[in-house]
Amino acid sequence: MKILLTGATGYIGKRVLPTLIKKGHEIICLVRDPRRLYDDSMYHHPNVFLMKGDLLNLESLEAIPKDIDAAYYFVHSMTNSPTGFSEMEEKCAKNFSVAIKNTSCKQIIYLGGISNSAELSKHLSSRQHVECILKESGVPLTVLRAAIIIGSGSASFEIIRDLCEKLPVMVAPKWLKTKCQPIGIRNVICYLEGVLGNEKAYNQIFDIGGPDILTYREMLMQYAKVRKLKRYIISVPVLTPKLSSYWLYFITSTSYSLASSLVDSLKNEVICEKKGIEEIVPQKLLTYEESLELAFMRIRQNEVVSSWIEALRGPIEKNFMDYIQVPEYGCLKDHREFAFKRPVKEVIDNVWQIGGERGWYYGNFLWEIRGLIDKMVGGVGVRRGRRSPYDLQAGDALDFWRVLVADKENGRLLLFAEMKLPGEAWLEFKITPSKQGTHKLTQNATFRPLGIWGRLYWYIVLPFHGFIFPGMVRGLIDFEKNQPEVKKEKV
Repeated sequence: MKILLTGATGYIGKRVLPTLIKKGHEIICLVRDPRRLYDDSMYHHPNVFLMKGDLLNLESLEAIPKDIDAAYYFVHSMTNSPTGFSEMEEKCAKNFSVAIKNTSCKQIIYLGGISNSAELSKHLSSRQHVECILKESGVPLTVLRAAIIIGSGSASFEIIRDLCEKLPVMVAPKWLKTKCQPIGIRNVICYLEGVLGNEKAYNQIFDIGGPDILTYREMLMQYAKVRKLKRYIISVPVLTPKLSSYWLYFITSTSYSLASSLVDSLKNEVICEKKGIEEIVPQKLLTYEESLELAFMRIRQNEVVSSWIEALRGPIEKNFMDYIQVPEYGCLKDHREFAFKRPVKEVIDNVWQIGGERGWYYGNFLWEIRGLIDKMVGGVGVRRGRRSPYDLQAGDALDFWRVLVADKENGRLLLFAEMKLPGEAWLEFKITPSKQGTHKLTQNATFRPLGIWGRLYWYIVLPFHGFIFPGMVRGLIDFEKNQPEVKKEKV
């Protein structure tokens, strides 16, 4: 089959794509910027074709092939804004519906959220509205509605993980008593692949969930049990939705817009009512604990295929690859370079493991303070971490940076700052041959200030650069695998 895959670089899209490849399908991946995928081998498979297009721009969708057989719709805008995401989702769905009418598509498969309550949150209402718009295309629609998806890198898993790992005692809002029916990512992918081309699923809506119905409190406590942690939860009625959103925002790696949308949705119980999928796509459903164990196995094996943090784009939402050329004029710079005799591969490996649990090789507490300040002013902070402790690809989130170039073969890593700044900032590492068989590591920090406040900011932090940046370069060169990690490893 010839399949159009929207949201191909998102959490679900990156999980579905390998399954479709194994089945021998021809996949058209609709992406806003193919440049970010140049070093990802999965998107260069002979059966995978990249198509540049933006669902917010109807004209850009004219290139969708007319002979597609089916389309997956994995698009949502909840991470972009706590208030305007529904308008963006509506526009994307309408443009997609118009474009798909001009093709031979026989099925649209949409992954939404369980929405059986009378009064829905803005998030769930928007998902339901998207369903209605997709139906208007006239193409048979299969809707799978899920509650919380548990898998390595999923938003729900990472938020639960953050809360349990960091807080021995939690003073939590009353919504912890709300019930939901979590489902493992493996089961979700099986359902998404199983309904493809299955006429029994045409024009049907199914709720999908695992075998367990749990409160959010029970999910936290079961996570603690799996991790052998003693945790205590105290529920209080005084935390308003806004305070609850800030509570999630500061404790976990989520953005404030996502935290706000999640808290708004937690008033709704999400339990499967629209059944029947188990007869069309029979499979063994993983329990909540089994899904947790599987997620940890993937993390231990460094096989996290996709992560929800890749959707958090900060100030360069759509076209961050436009920043791949570091500007020369009107910029303030900090340039460091050190020669070394150590094997090049070892230094490159250190560069590729920067951030996340390993840290920044020097002054980690200062990076943490900078991340806390960023959180306080509405930024992403450093809690996003990284998708994998060893692998970096263009487009990855790395603490409060975004990876623009990850050319490991030539020893070049380029990062763009997504922290709140009065300007734009780049951090580049390059390893090049030097004299007499040695090599040198070059580190360039570039800042393009926005007005006088930008320049003032640079000179305020300049004294810290004087010891942080040299220390970081030396750390990258001298760090040994057999010495203690800069930060404790966390499963």
